[in-house]
Amino acid sequence: MRCLLLVLALAAFARAQEAPPPASTSAAAPSKPVQVFVMLGQSNMLGFGRVGPSELQGTLENLIQKHGKYGFWKREDGSWVVRDDVRYVRVMQKGDAMGVHANEWLTVKGNFGPELGFGQVVGDALDAPVLLLKSCIGNRSLGWDLLPPGSERYEFEGQIYAGYKDSPLSWAKGTVPVPIAWYAGKQYDDDVANAKKVLAELPKYYPGASSYEIAGFVWWQGHKDQNAAHASRYEQNLVQLIQMLRRDFGAPHAKFVLATIAFGGEKLAGHGLQVAEAQLAVDGRRGNYQEFAGNVAAIDARPFWREVELSPMNQGHHYNQNAETYMEVGLALGRAMVEMLGAELPRQGEARR
Repeated sequence: MRCLLLVLALAAFARAQEAPPPASTSAAAPSKPVQVFVMLGQSNMLGFGRVGPSELQGTLENLIQKHGKYGFWKREDGSWVVRDDVRYVRVMQKGDAMGVHANEWLTVKGNFGPELGFGQVVGDALDAPVLLLKSCIGNRSLGWDLLPPGSERYEFEGQIYAGYKDSPLSWAKGTVPVPIAWYAGKQYDDDVANAKKVLAELPKYYPGASSYEIAGFVWWQGHKDQNAAHASRYEQNLVQLIQMLRRDFGAPHAKFVLATIAFGGEKLAGHGLQVAEAQLAVDGRRGNYQEFAGNVAAIDARPFWREVELSPMNQGHHYNQNAETYMEVGLALGRAMVEMLGAELPRQGEARR
């Protein structure tokens, strides 16, 4: 009998883990269109910022308790602030289906990405309900998995590299490509489709909402493009990405913010530096594209790198899981977005409790 009960309990737990989180309904139905920010990228957009414990250098708890930072995420009773004006939804492709990994009001819960800083700034600045819609998965390159529609084949060092919908990644010039079970842009297609699924059922993800506007896109990606071929095309691919996202979401005037890669901080070199420079090249204030003035902003994340001795662990490709890095990147992205939207930036240190 005990064995049967144990089996039933484990089965119920497994079903609960697979089921999409229900939408909580603690806030009143919004009277204005929900301002949607679509967040895209790879694993650092997903987030590896460590929350605790407080004794460990570089965790969020440590930074709040020992260094007096980011107190806007703590209530006076020590509990985490829950923003009932900023909704956070995270979806990810799982086989042939969409997995829902978060559907809740923005708060601190497990490892985090730039959404905590970004949501705090944007939520304080906008007089409208906000939805942070994160649709991404780790270990994906812009030059292959996330390649946007309209991207063409190109030649690099005797290899032909895939254009959108081509397969495989590359093949020797003069040979016939042999397709594999993946194609250039497959992750782009999945991430965009999943975000649209959420928006098509908006009240399921933002309780009481009946309308929305795509206010902006947030991009943090680049680790997997640190190779000669992909780095050489990163700027061109990024320009195409911005244009195609606006087209595919029917939001030609939506703002676009991105953070550079920053592995090693100012020591970033080689193909990594090439990718970061390509990311800065699309900045509308000082980049190469006049048409992006006032609607595209790139923030240099290298100053936010923290060394291993100040961090929870030695994991450079995830910024050593340092909460300060993830929070500062998010805050900087939020400020850049708010400035482009023409809203007033919240005062330094201002917090909702």
